[in-house]
Amino acid sequence: MLSTLHRVVEAVNEAGDFNEALKIIVDQVAEATGADVCSVYLLEAGGGQLRLVATRGLNPEAVGQVTLSLDEGLVGLVAQREESVNLDNADRHPRFRYFPETGEERFHSFLGVPVIHYRSRLGVLVVQRQVGDRFNDAEVAFLVTMASQLAGVIAYARVRGELSAAVDPTPGQVLGLDGIGGSSGVAMGEGLVVTPMARLSNVPDRPVTDPAREITDFNQAVAAVISDLQGLSERMRDQLPEGEQLLFDVYQRMLEGESFTRGVIDRIHQGHWAPFALRRTISEHVRRFEAMDDPYLRERADDVRDMGRRVLARLLAIEVDHGELPERVILVGEELSASQLAEIPADRLAGVLSAGGSANSHIAILARALGVPAVMGVADLPVHDLQGRSLILDGYRGRVEVDPAEPLRAEYARLQQEEEALTAELADLSGLPAQTPDGASIRLCVNTGLAAEINPALEIGCDGVGLHRTEFPFMIQDRFPGEEEQAALYQEVLGAFAPQPVTLRTLDVGGDKPLPYFPTNDANPFLGWRGVRMTLDHPEIFLTQLRAMLRASVGFDNLQIMFPMVTRLEEAEQATALVARAREELEEEGVITTRPRVGAMVEVPAAVYQAESLARRLDFLSIGSNDLAQYLLAVDRNNSRVASLYDELHPAVLRAVNEVAQAGRRANCPVSLCGSMAGEPGIAPLLLAMGMDSLSMSSGRLMRVKWVIRTLTLAQCQALLAEALVCETPEAVRGLIHRTLDEHGLGGLVRAGRN
Repeated sequence: MLSTLHRVVEAVNEAGDFNEALKIIVDQVAEATGADVCSVYLLEAGGGQLRLVATRGLNPEAVGQVTLSLDEGLVGLVAQREESVNLDNADRHPRFRYFPETGEERFHSFLGVPVIHYRSRLGVLVVQRQVGDRFNDAEVAFLVTMASQLAGVIAYARVRGELSAAVDPTPGQVLGLDGIGGSSGVAMGEGLVVTPMARLSNVPDRPVTDPAREITDFNQAVAAVISDLQGLSERMRDQLPEGEQLLFDVYQRMLEGESFTRGVIDRIHQGHWAPFALRRTISEHVRRFEAMDDPYLRERADDVRDMGRRVLARLLAIEVDHGELPERVILVGEELSASQLAEIPADRLAGVLSAGGSANSHIAILARALGVPAVMGVADLPVHDLQGRSLILDGYRGRVEVDPAEPLRAEYARLQQEEEALTAELADLSGLPAQTPDGASIRLCVNTGLAAEINPALEIGCDGVGLHRTEFPFMIQDRFPGEEEQAALYQEVLGAFAPQPVTLRTLDVGGDKPLPYFPTNDANPFLGWRGVRMTLDHPEIFLTQLRAMLRASVGFDNLQIMFPMVTRLEEAEQATALVARAREELEEEGVITTRPRVGAMVEVPAAVYQAESLARRLDFLSIGSNDLAQYLLAVDRNNSRVASLYDELHPAVLRAVNEVAQAGRRANCPVSLCGSMAGEPGIAPLLLAMGMDSLSMSSGRLMRVKWVIRTLTLAQCQALLAEALVCETPEAVRGLIHRTLDEHGLGGLVRAGRN
C-alpha cells in the first residue's frame, strides 16, 4: 500500500488541474482497494449540501447532478459524524438512500471517510464493492491517508479558483488564506511571483578533473554576488535607514566567512564539482540553523539558502528577468529573501507574501523598515497560481484575499485610509512618556539582535533594550568569537542606547542551537543542553562572553546581563558568581567596571514556581512569554498543525505571567516581559495592571502600545485585569479586551484580532 500511496501522490502532484487530480484519485484508489466504485463528494459553499464531483463506477452523468444534505444517506452520515463508516450490507442501513441516477443499487459494501483540512470539513471519499464484505483495516487506513491528501488538493484548488466551479454553480466567492503577520498594514496590488534563481536541491554531483578551476569559478561567483549585494545596498540607500542597510553587510559577512568558503573548497578537493560542493555546504549550514528553538535565529536559515542560490546562479550563469512590473506589486514567493525584495523599486512595491518564513525573517524586518505590509508563512500557498492575480494583504491578521470582490476591496480601501490617519496620529507620540492619565508609568523597550534593528528603535524614542540576542555572531563563524570581537559588537549597542539600559542575554546555544565548531547531540533539543546549562558547563566560554560584555560597558554603565533557560536556583547563583569573577579578573588587568544588574529569564514553568526565590537572589526578572506559552500549552507555534492552539490569552498563560509579576513585587524585584505579548496593544493594559516595570518589543509595535497606555487609567487597567483573570477561555479574554478598547476609541489597534 505504501508504494501505491507514493505513486498516487506523485501523480496527483503532477496533475494539470483540479478535475484531472480528482480523476487520478478515483481511478487509482479504486484499483488499489479492488473497489468497483470510488467517488468524491464535496461540501458546497453554504456548508449544507454535498455534491458528487468525481466517480469511477457510478453513472458518469450523475457527476455534478447528485446532491444530498448532511442528514441524507450514508455519505451525509460520514460528513455529519466526521468519522469513517465501514459496512458490508450498506443497503440495509437505516441511513441508506438510493439515487436512481447513479446506478449504485448493485453495490453492497461501503466505506466512506471524511475529508478534513485543518479541522475544516470539506467532503467525503467513498469506495464501494458489489460483494457484501467489509473493507479490511489496511484498506481503511489507505483511504484515510488518501482523504488527507485530497484535502490538500482541495485547498489548492480553492485558491486557484477551480473549486467553486467544480462544486458551486455560482462562482465568485472570496478566496482567503491565513498566515502570519510579518509587517502590519493593508496592501492591494497584483501578484508578482518570483522563483529561486537556481535550486540547490536539484544540483547533481559530477567528478572533477581540474579542482583549481572549480575553486577559481567558486571564488569568482562569490565575488560577483558580493558585488551584487553592494549594488542592491546602494539602490536602497535612499529608502532605508543606515541600520537596515547593514542587513546586506550581514549577507556579505556570511559569504566571506571561513566556515562557508572553506567548506566548499574542502569538498571540491574531495572530488566534487563546485555547484555540488556549494549545495552540501549550504545544506549543512541550513540544518544547523533550522534545528534551533529560537525562531529569530531559526529564520537565519532562509538567509543562508538565499546566499547559496545566488552563488549557484552565478556559477551556472543564470540571469533573472522579472519582465514588466505591475504598478502595485505584491511580491509572492515560496521563500522570499531580503535581496529579492530589494530588487523591486520602492515606488512599485505594495506588499510581500511568502509561503515560508515568519515575523523574524530578514524580509519581514526589511518590510517593516520600509513600511510595507507583509504576510508570511502561508500554509498551502499555491505560489505559481498567484501570478497576475488581484491580491489584498492584511498584515494585521496575516490574511490574504485572492481576487476579492468589489465590496471587499472598498472595505479594505477604507481600512487603508484609517491606517494612514492612525500612523499620523501615532507619530505625535514620539518622545512622550508611556504614562497613564492618572500618572502610572511603564518603560517601553525594544528587542534587538542585529545592527539593523538599532536605528528604528532610536528613531521612535524607546526606553532602552529589554532583550539583545547575542547568538548570531557565534553562528556565522567557524570558531568562538574572541573577547575583543565580542566586546566591539556589544559596545555598538550599548553606546547607541546610552544612557538607557541595555539587557544583553548571555549565549543561548547548545542542544537545539548547535554551533558548527561545537557539536552537540540532543534527542530532544527543546528539553536539552542549552542556554545557561551549557555555558555553566563551559565556564571558559561563559567567562569570555561576560568579560567582553563588561569591557564593552566601560564609559556607558548601562549594561544589564540576563541568563536564559534558568530552571534551578543554583544556576542563577553560579552564573552571578561568574559575573563577579569576570569583574575581578578585569580589575586585576586594570579594567575597572561598574557592577551590572543581573537577572534571569522566566521562560519555563519551573521558573514560574520559583520566581520569588529567584527574585530574592537577582536584580530583575524578565518573562520570555513566547517560550513560556509554548511550554505551558505544549504547542510549537511554528508547527502549522498546532499553531492555532498557541494563544497568549490562554488563562493559564495570563495567570502564570501574573504570578511572576506578583512574586517580583513581594520581593521588591523589577519584572519585565520581552515576548510578543509585550507588543500587543490589547494585552498591554493587563501587563501594566500586573505591575510590570517594563515591556520589550519590536520597534514597530511600540507606538501602538504607548497609545493604549496613555489612554487608559491605571484603575481601568486594574479592573480589566480582574475580569480577565477569572475568564475561562482565551475567547472570553479577547472579547473583554476588544470591548474595552472599543469603548475608549482604540478599536483600530486590535484590528488584527478580528474577523
